[in-house]
Amino acid sequence: MSIRYLLRRLATLGLVLLGVSIVVFSVQPLLPGSAARVRLGVQATDEAVAALEARMGLDRPLVVQYLDWAGGIVLRGDFGDSMVTGTPIRDEIVRRVPATVGLAFAALVVGLAIALPLGLLSALKPGGKRDLAASIFSQVGVSIPDFWMGILFILLFAETLGWLPSSGYAPLSAGLGAWASHLVLPALTAGLISGSIMTRFVRSALLEVLGMDYVRTARAKGVAARRVLTKHVLRNAAISIVTIIGLQMATLLSSIVVIEIIFAWPGLGQLALNATLQRDYPVLQASVLMAAVAFTVVNLLTDLSYVLLDPSVEVA
Repeated sequence: MSIRYLLRRLATLGLVLLGVSIVVFSVQPLLPGSAARVRLGVQATDEAVAALEARMGLDRPLVVQYLDWAGGIVLRGDFGDSMVTGTPIRDEIVRRVPATVGLAFAALVVGLAIALPLGLLSALKPGGKRDLAASIFSQVGVSIPDFWMGILFILLFAETLGWLPSSGYAPLSAGLGAWASHLVLPALTAGLISGSIMTRFVRSALLEVLGMDYVRTARAKGVAARRVLTKHVLRNAAISIVTIIGLQMATLLSSIVVIEIIFAWPGLGQLALNATLQRDYPVLQASVLMAAVAFTVVNLLTDLSYVLLDPSVEVA
């Protein structure tokens, strides 16, 4: 991978984040009501609201407010203060990021553990019993709402069997057992849905490669089936599979809010929901921006992995 290609991709990432930050910041002035009014309450006088707006810098031009906000994030990692609690948003973000990233990564591992073998078995004998079983699993998985599956798991594994806690979060510092026991149910819920989606893509990617002329030629020459699978099929389908893995990871990081709410998981999704309900705009802006950053960074890593798998992608 050349430095030029890496710099070009980083520049693209920077432009995307710049556009996202402008959109995220521009929404607040369009919303009804004043941020100062929200903090002081409806009983506050107009003079008190105006004074607080001046202290918060809300009476300045929007361009100046944006530059101050974006500059604080880029230069100091400062997202401002919460309108409700008055505490620095950065502290809340730092506290919640590990919970969300850990849950999304665990869900992706569960999804891959399901999708890779099922997709492979399904593609090797299309139309067979295994293909039918994988297709039914995939259809059922994408059809069941995540909140319903989460509630079902809580009723079965927590309330009925008593094997796992129904909700909550334990950091790694509390012990590996406590951390894993709280992680299993939310990761299983998100992972089953993610796995059902990825199974269809893995099957399609492998079927496409299996139908290529070079695979048929290798088989006609008597190359062993295992070697055809590992050297030709899996290797050439890797880019398509990596694409769906990257998209799923980005999706999990930015939209796992429902799972976090059901299992009382203290991540960024729950933070964004609370900020929305409390009209805490600065926290909401920071949450949306962090989700956008996660999405774009995962996509960047996915693009860079293409080059490692197939160097000709860099030229294209």
